[in-house]
Order: sequence, then structure tokens, then C-alpha cells
Amino acid sequence: MEPLSPSLLAIMYVGDVVFAVSGALVAARLRMDIVGFVLFGTITGIGGGTLRDLLLDRTVWWTQNPLELLLCAGAALATFLAAPRDRAQRRGLVWADAAGLSAFCVVGCHIALQEGVPAVIAVFMGVLTATGGGVIRDVIAGRRPMITRGEVYATAAFAGASTYALLVPLNLPPPAAELTAAATAFVLRALGLLFHVRLGPPGRFVTFGERGDRDDD
Repeated sequence: MEPLSPSLLAIMYVGDVVFAVSGALVAARLRMDIVGFVLFGTITGIGGGTLRDLLLDRTVWWTQNPLELLLCAGAALATFLAAPRDRAQRRGLVWADAAGLSAFCVVGCHIALQEGVPAVIAVFMGVLTATGGGVIRDVIAGRRPMITRGEVYATAAFAGASTYALLVPLNLPPPAAELTAAATAFVLRALGLLFHVRLGPPGRFVTFGERGDRDDD
């Protein structure tokens, strides 16, 4: 497999940090100790990619190079030392999660494409990479995972991964394809957060201005 481009490495490391922060903020809301912060931060940061690698039958990357594991742990420790309170925690959680989602849907899709799987599988792996860590985090925390709340969440990851899979055959410069795809996912997620968009079944497919389930349960 070809090494990741510098731009994709940068996106991946940003995703590690912001996802680790989002996991650590959940630990802060649960008033966990320092070990809980590190556990939640690392699970959120590397959980989705671990599931992706297991499904693709490839060596789980952080078992060979622990840099990202250490990066997630460091970000979680930093959050432990300077965790914001209450409403600031909630705001920080959702926006950090949005940034991580946008980064990892691209990284996951790219890695899967490099493994030679069909584009549709690569898109699924992008969504899994982006959402898997957050699902594991929320299940352990006894929270309802974001992908089950009707928010523009997995949909945003799907849009970002699909955009990347469509742009790769066009032979655009790698940074252009990567940043365009990540921006697509982030903008959709941001619009969903700002306008409280909920996606539902036919007859009530899109609603606005309804906060639905809170993140502070």
C-alpha cells in the first residue's frame, strides 16, 4: 500500500486529536478520573479505524506504530487538565466530533481504496472509520450513540466518503480531493448542528429547529 500523502497524514492527525478531545469531554461529563479520560480519548480516536482494519483483514495500524495511540492519549490528558465546564463541554464535544468525523471519513475511504476494494465498500469503510469510535465511546458511557438520533451525522460521513471516492478517479491533486471531501462532510454536519436538522422516515423526512435528544444524558 502506498504511504499516505502529507496532506492526508495531516488530516488524520487532526482527526486523532479532535476525536480524542471529544472522547475526553464525554469522560469529563461523567466526572471520570485521568485513566477514564485516556481510555475514552483513545477509544474514540482509534476505535473506528481498528474496526475498519479488522474487516479489511489488514494489520491494525497502531499495533505497529503507536504514534496515533500516543497522540490520542496526549490530547485526552490535555483535556483532563483543562476540561471546560457544562455548556462549554457540550459545545466542545459536538464540534470536535464534527471535525473528527470529517477527517476520518476521508482517511478511511482512502485506506480502503488502497487495499483494492470496490468504491462502494471503501465508502462504507470511510463511514465506519468516522463513526465507529464514537459509537463505542457512547455505548461504554451508557449514552445513545449519535448515529441513532436522526442527526446529520453518518449521512455527513457518507457524503464526505462518497465525494472522495468520486474525486479520486479524476486524478485531482491529492490535497484538493481530500480537503474537498472533508469540507463536504464538515459543512453538512455543521448545517445539521446549527439548524438542528433531524432526518426521519417518509412524511417527516427533514425537520428543523428541534433539538431532539440532548448530549448531556
